[in-house]
Amino acid sequence: MTPAPPSAALLGLFARTRPTRDGAVLLRSALHARRLVLLKALLVRVRRHRAELGDGVEDRFEAAWRLLERAEQRAPAAVRDLLDYPTTGGWLAAALTAPPGPELDARLAHFDALALTAALRAGCAPDLTVATPRGTLSLTGLGRLLTGADRVAVRTEGRHARITPEGAGPARAVPLPRDPRSGRPTGADPRWTPVLRLPGGTAVLDDLDPYRVPRGGIGNPPRTGVEAGPAGRAVWADRWRTALRLLDATDPARAEEVRRLVRVLVPVAHADRGTGPFGATLRAAPGAVLATLPEGPREMAEVLVHETQHTKLAAVHELVPLHTAGPATVHKVGWRADARPIAGVLQGAYAHLALTDLWRRAARSTGLPASWRTRAGQQFERFHHQVGRALSVLLESDELTNAGREFAHHMRQHHARLGATPRALR
Repeated sequence: MTPAPPSAALLGLFARTRPTRDGAVLLRSALHARRLVLLKALLVRVRRHRAELGDGVEDRFEAAWRLLERAEQRAPAAVRDLLDYPTTGGWLAAALTAPPGPELDARLAHFDALALTAALRAGCAPDLTVATPRGTLSLTGLGRLLTGADRVAVRTEGRHARITPEGAGPARAVPLPRDPRSGRPTGADPRWTPVLRLPGGTAVLDDLDPYRVPRGGIGNPPRTGVEAGPAGRAVWADRWRTALRLLDATDPARAEEVRRLVRVLVPVAHADRGTGPFGATLRAAPGAVLATLPEGPREMAEVLVHETQHTKLAAVHELVPLHTAGPATVHKVGWRADARPIAGVLQGAYAHLALTDLWRRAARSTGLPASWRTRAGQQFERFHHQVGRALSVLLESDELTNAGREFAHHMRQHHARLGATPRALR
């Protein structure tokens, strides 16, 4: 069931970029409702194109669907958490847009592993054969197992999931011990690599999932996903921890919002030498922050706040369309060299309005490091003016809906309240 649109009062709070608990609950409900719709759409697509699927593809998909249903009956919260995981959205987007034939068959094969992950997390006893492309079994949100085969048989033995590769010489079993409460694999086998749990919350660093970055990369020039390695993972964890500590001291409500809405950090490569820092959020995978490694905690804090706003605004737009924009009309904005359609102007203005709010608080706080206050003051001066110009573009546009125009008015009111300098408010 699709959640009711936000009330006028809540929509106004969203427009001011300030975190709210009710807003976070609504966003999570909207995300889950959309995931269920997309999953059902994939089921319909499989059945509609059954004649074009490869041998056994439909049967394996239906078996995985039944396993997913069984897991959901046993542990609905765990399965909901899995379905709402960002890379599940990336996989659904890829499967729903893949042309019928070998490409769609390859996308559907990942559903085996998704259903297996659900079963492991729910504490079910799976008994199935799973596709492991290029000898890799990817368990969504948990980790990756190197199997050395294109398919493996999975059997449950007590608290262990036993993985037996097929067609790779003599059969060899790889035990995956499972946490008896969560069902999560806890094995120390060298072929098993878990995602990294980030400190101080429930978010993870996922540099393993095959659907963490779209095929062909993201951005222009395109960036691809990279594996951080043990040393790199430690650096990412330290950046996350120190950035949250800085946000806690600057704006505790925003720090808590980051903890609630950011589920995954995805490391991406620099496109080439000379390119600056990069951060992105995918519409198909809200809750995932894709980024090159920020230089330090200040830069990481800015990336987290910035990308969280993109997740929020995309979800709000799904519930209440804010614009009817096409790609034809473009506008210049201060923070990018290329002209942007009205959707991009709105997204950029919204994210930078939240940062301007954050920087004002940082610049006026005497209990923060001097380097953070200095940077915050400089960034405030720079972007407050640019956001103001972007808001003028939005309010003059005929591409906003009535709700979008009201949203932009609330944004302008908050922008005015921030004042022209960090010291303008008392």
